[in-house]
Amino acid sequence: MNINHLQNIQKTLDEYVNKKLVAGVNVLVYKDNNETGYWQSGYSDVKEQKNYSRDTICRMYSMTKTVTAAAAYKLIEQGKLDLGQQLKDILPEFAQTSEKPILIQDLLNMTSGYSYGAYWKGSTTGEKLTSKLIEELNADTAGPCKITTRDFASRIAEIPLNFEPGTDYQYGFSADILGAVIEKVSGLKFSEFLKENIFNPLGMEDTDFYVPASKQPRLSKIYGTELKEFTGCNLGIQYTMDHAPAFESGGAGLCSTIDDYMKFALMLLNGGSLNGRRILNAPTVDFMTTARLRDDLQLKFNKKMEHLSGYTYCNLLRIAVEPQKCKAITSKGEYGWDGWLGPYLSVDPQNCLAIVMTMQKTDAGTWDLTRRIKNIVYSAL
Repeated sequence: MNINHLQNIQKTLDEYVNKKLVAGVNVLVYKDNNETGYWQSGYSDVKEQKNYSRDTICRMYSMTKTVTAAAAYKLIEQGKLDLGQQLKDILPEFAQTSEKPILIQDLLNMTSGYSYGAYWKGSTTGEKLTSKLIEELNADTAGPCKITTRDFASRIAEIPLNFEPGTDYQYGFSADILGAVIEKVSGLKFSEFLKENIFNPLGMEDTDFYVPASKQPRLSKIYGTELKEFTGCNLGIQYTMDHAPAFESGGAGLCSTIDDYMKFALMLLNGGSLNGRRILNAPTVDFMTTARLRDDLQLKFNKKMEHLSGYTYCNLLRIAVEPQKCKAITSKGEYGWDGWLGPYLSVDPQNCLAIVMTMQKTDAGTWDLTRRIKNIVYSAL
């Protein structure tokens, strides 16, 4: 890589921090399994002027989904779960939800019919009831903490679907339902399954559904427009992250650091193993990361997720199928995801490249700063 060209990363991060467009941000790049560079700028706590650093702990939100997908595929390759399996055979509460059965594949591809309610500004009965469920999750997180991962699945099973499973695409709570599936099939709490099968083997010591007291000083604060601090709950995820939640969200619940999440990224890049510890078998990772939506579903995805033009969506991942249509420089087969607060994952098998970026900015997702950083990295190849 052109290391001199990568100096533009620091300049760009500093520019966004100086303009108060983001409080703090960091970027880690690996090429050919070697660290190419690490960059950081800004603060994890603006008031206290605490630097946003390499060991800053962040709420990953939807980057939890990629971990959940890997957990599901662990069970799939063990013969305990399969893509064509009907959800109702594992969680009977889903038996009456629709005429067409929800499949495990629907949960992995966001074709289940479940949405994020008000996040899509819809007015259907299902979306209104889903918004109410989110309010209950947020209230429970701040209070009694009685809604478990399995309780959540039972509650959402009572909500009407927005469409028959497998007939449309809609981003939503599918990964959270999948967390309950993993619990039922494995016989373990979702967090325990992740620790035993992913986190502990990879040495992801700072990744969990909460941040213990000893690590709380490393947890970044959340900031919105003009660096206004956000202290609310969102999607049933506590702001303080200071206690183990009852609801372990497979779609949004994890906290992590840039180095921890890079270990997960490198495991995928290396065909399922890292430092001699195998998490998934290579054919499993290849299947998981090269899947495609059916042509009819791809058309629906294209209309609803225009910002992801050039990508398909399978196994809780965006996967580049037509890079010439993408809104940032990339290669065919590059995959990953992002989160509500701006954390970002990119894995590129063709270039043996992995990028992890973290921040804690509300409603960020993949925004212009992310695209600019990705353009700098790819133009340096």
